[in-house]
Amino acid sequence: MWLSSHSRMQLDEPRRRAGHVEPFIAEDGCAVYLPEDYFHVKPSKTTRLGRFTSIPIAKPQPAAANALEALSEETGVPVVPLRSLSPRELAQNIGLPNHEAELARQRDYDELFFFAGSSEKDINRFRSLATQRKLSLREHGVFCSLAANRDIRQCIRELGNLYDRSLHTHVNRVAIAPLADSGEIFQACDRGIRLSANTKGADPSESSEIPITFPDLWDRVLASVTSRG
Repeated sequence: MWLSSHSRMQLDEPRRRAGHVEPFIAEDGCAVYLPEDYFHVKPSKTTRLGRFTSIPIAKPQPAAANALEALSEETGVPVVPLRSLSPRELAQNIGLPNHEAELARQRDYDELFFFAGSSEKDINRFRSLATQRKLSLREHGVFCSLAANRDIRQCIRELGNLYDRSLHTHVNRVAIAPLADSGEIFQACDRGIRLSANTKGADPSESSEIPITFPDLWDRVLASVTSRG
């Protein structure tokens, strides 16, 4: 299963190229997306988005857009939502071709934006108010995303429960994630494999952390996934 900060529309082409036909989690844990008739059991709360049945975890738009506007007004910290930019401005600001830039701002749940010339002190004040209101603020390089009730762990639990119900057994959850993103993901899984950029002192026999520079990286990942450890 894929877990990505991208939207379902951004993931269309990568999924097609990779032949990926499984459920996926998008917008950093805002929702689970299920292909048509993937499970014979039905989740209790769903919504139809494009070709997918979505299990919403975060509040759908325009909740995030409204929350972002309110935070900006109350803190006096100017922000620029990506959806407010023209395709040319969007491509210039996030460094993507026009078509990809347009897909990047079409979100189902979270709101992408960047701070417009604010000091770190002002941005920290903005972050603090977002936390008080239980809003999830994540950084993605030059821009950020804001969502109401985003929860990666809940997404994993919802998807795992569907597999358990469909197969009438507990399906082991094995997470494979970069070191920086592993915290929330591993908490919801039975096992975790960290992909680390650091090879210093790496033990080739250690399967819970694998440096991405190893030439046989995916062989090691697969061996770790299928091991009993």
